[in-house]
Parts: sequence; C-alpha cells; structure tokens
Amino acid sequence: MDYKAILEKVYNQVSKQEDKGALASYIPELARVDPLQFAVHVSNISGDSFGLGDIQTKFSIQSMAKVLSFCLAYKTLGESIWKRLGVEPSGNAFNSLVQLENDQGIPRNPFINAGAIVIADILISQFEDPSQALLDFIRSLSPNQDIAFSNTIFESEKNHGFRNIALCNFIKSFNNLDNEPEEVLDFYFKLCSLEMSCTQLSGVYLFLANNGKALHNNQTIISKSQSKRINALMQTCGFYDESGEFAFKVGLPGKSGVGGGIIAIHPNQYAIAVWSPKLNKKGNSFKGMLFLEQFTTASELSIF
Repeated sequence: MDYKAILEKVYNQVSKQEDKGALASYIPELARVDPLQFAVHVSNISGDSFGLGDIQTKFSIQSMAKVLSFCLAYKTLGESIWKRLGVEPSGNAFNSLVQLENDQGIPRNPFINAGAIVIADILISQFEDPSQALLDFIRSLSPNQDIAFSNTIFESEKNHGFRNIALCNFIKSFNNLDNEPEEVLDFYFKLCSLEMSCTQLSGVYLFLANNGKALHNNQTIISKSQSKRINALMQTCGFYDESGEFAFKVGLPGKSGVGGGIIAIHPNQYAIAVWSPKLNKKGNSFKGMLFLEQFTTASELSIF
C-alpha cells in the first residue's frame, strides 16, 4: 500500500474544503489555538512513517489521553476493572449527568468523562504519583520522550471544569470513587492536559495496531486480548455520541479529543493521527473526520 501517495492526495483535497467547525471555546486556552493548522501522520507496523502539514506542532490531546490512562489501569487491574465501568456506547453527550444517574453511578464506558474520572480514581489508588506513572507509561510506548503535561491547559481546565466537578461529586455520591473528589479532579484535568504532535501520537498509539506490543523494543505493553478489547471500545465509544457515524463512514477504531485531534487504528496495519482544531457540533474535528473518511475510502482499507 502506497500510504504516501494516498495521504498526499486526500490531504490536498481536504485542505481545500471549507472548514465548517468551530474552536472549543468552553476551555479558554483551546479557543486561542490557530484554527487553520492541519496535520496528518501515519506510522505502520513495518516501521515506516509519513506525515503532512503541522506534524511537529504539539497540541492538547484532551480526551485522546483517556485511552492511555485506561490502558494503564486495565494493565494494572485486569478484568476486575469492569466492576466499576461498563462497555456500552453512551448515546448521550460525553458529560451527561442524566445517564450517570440512570446507571447508578457506573459510567457507561471508560471514554466518556464520567468513565475517565473513575479511571483517574483507580490510578490514584494504584500509584503513589499517578501523574508520573501515567507519563512514564506513555513514554514507554515509543522512543520519543519529549511528552509532557501543559500547566496552562491544566489551569484552564481546572478553572472552568464545572460540569466535570458535578460529575465527580455525583459519582462519589454513588460510592464509585475511593478517593476525594478534589484529588481525582486534579489528576483528571492533568491527564487531559497532555500535549503531543501528530508525529508523536501515531508512534505512541502504534502498540494498539501491534497486538499490544511496542514496536520500537518489542515489549508487551498489554495482552493481545486487552488490545483487542480496547480497539473494540474505541470502535463503539471513541467519538462520544457520534461513534456510530465514525464507524459507518471510516470503519476504524479511534478516539477524538476536543483539541481537534483524532487517533485511528487499523489492527495489524497502522496508527494514524489527524489534527484540525475546529470541531463539529458533536465535539469532533470537522476536517479530521472528513480526512479519515476519504482516506479509508481511497485506500479501501478498514476493519470491515
């Protein structure tokens, strides 16, 4: 497969199309990002990689980090993790309180905000310094060590995360948090403040295309079964209440973030990262979604 030729063709096509999205204004720092930036980078399990656009520019990966925090928690706890989480698509907004009440404080899946808050609580209980443990885990996934949290984004999230504060306290009222809400929220906001470039992202997430093994050192990160299940969760739950649309149009497991990034996985093939900051009405990158739909159509490669 000539990924380079297909990427160039689709990138040029999408670059010319009108971007009908808008920046995520409810987090002030995200509203300050240059809306015209656009990048795509693919890494495959043969060790090749290629990208176009602003591929070295770091941005806030936001909810894309929820896959990585979940991987660490799943690796640590194993199957007992499902006592506190579900595996079903939400069908509602990613910060829905209504659904959480109906489900008695058990988040529908790990990738909605409530689910990621429970994962944050789990990691706090498992590690003396959960922020450093998560950072060390992420840095172990690729040779690139230049990955860090953004204090500016963290403060912006913390000062405006009123809905997440409500969610966290609501979960606590159902006894599905072991730690104090303030501590859990601090770590949750921190993990959402991770910054990476598209080049870094496609390398970091490549282990999910490689049956749970890091390509650069062949180390097993998670089991093949766990990798399969995480990809299944990304396929059904990775795009909030637009997950069905992404599965229908793109046909790959993936995860988005309100920073405008998307990571998509083709098992046994590649990981591809796309970034365009302006979001559609569901909170997913407008051009990112468009690019991946056209890319899988042109390459005739999806999991279906």
